[in-house]
Amino acid sequence: MTKPLAGKVALVTGASSGIGEATAVALAAAGATVAVAARRVDRLAGLVAKIEAAGGKALALAGDMSIEADAAKAVEDTVAKLGRIDILINSAGIMESGGIEGANLDLYRKVMDINLMGTVYTCQAAIPHMIKQGVGDMITISSLAGRKGGPMTNAYSASKHAVNSMTDAMRQELGDRNIRVSILMPGATRTEVGDSITDPNWRKAIQAHVAKEGAVEPSEIADTLVFMLAMPRHVNISEICVRPTIDTTA
Repeated sequence: MTKPLAGKVALVTGASSGIGEATAVALAAAGATVAVAARRVDRLAGLVAKIEAAGGKALALAGDMSIEADAAKAVEDTVAKLGRIDILINSAGIMESGGIEGANLDLYRKVMDINLMGTVYTCQAAIPHMIKQGVGDMITISSLAGRKGGPMTNAYSASKHAVNSMTDAMRQELGDRNIRVSILMPGATRTEVGDSITDPNWRKAIQAHVAKEGAVEPSEIADTLVFMLAMPRHVNISEICVRPTIDTTA
């Protein structure tokens, strides 16, 4: 079996479930040594054990990526303990509901702090290391919500639009230094993204959306990420959408 990422060191945030967890497993199977970061330490321990049982190498790093010091520490610990950071996958994120009228501003800030600022913090910390190495890859897990808005997805859509713009700006800033920067926008994917939504009606709706027939599996998103990373260095897949075949919405 070929290992297209052999010798690479990757950091995956939001790795305790869903796309982040599946990505860590896929990167390890492709030959990378993987640092996995999230708040739920017990889940990280299980993920590391799973990767190691399959013959891979992994390191658990507890932290909340919405806290600048935690995000920076995840990057620095990856470099200190694994020697470098070749790949950064920003998968940490949450969804909340509500429009602008009567918006719960605390929830709005929480979504922005995790989805946007958490990505800013890790990227800012990783870039100096990648520039020094002369190579690197950063992929932001965004959402199709980053292409449109909706009356109940105001904060979430805004955060994903923002992170898309920020990520593409980084691509333009860093490409001439052999650092590839990419956006991956999943559609309905079978994850726990809806479980933490505060509003019970919207929580139920999103849980049904991501569990519907034909929903994309986290492992399929992870396979797409490995494909992107395994391309020749002169090829930067800057943006890619992955959605269920039966989803014909814009």
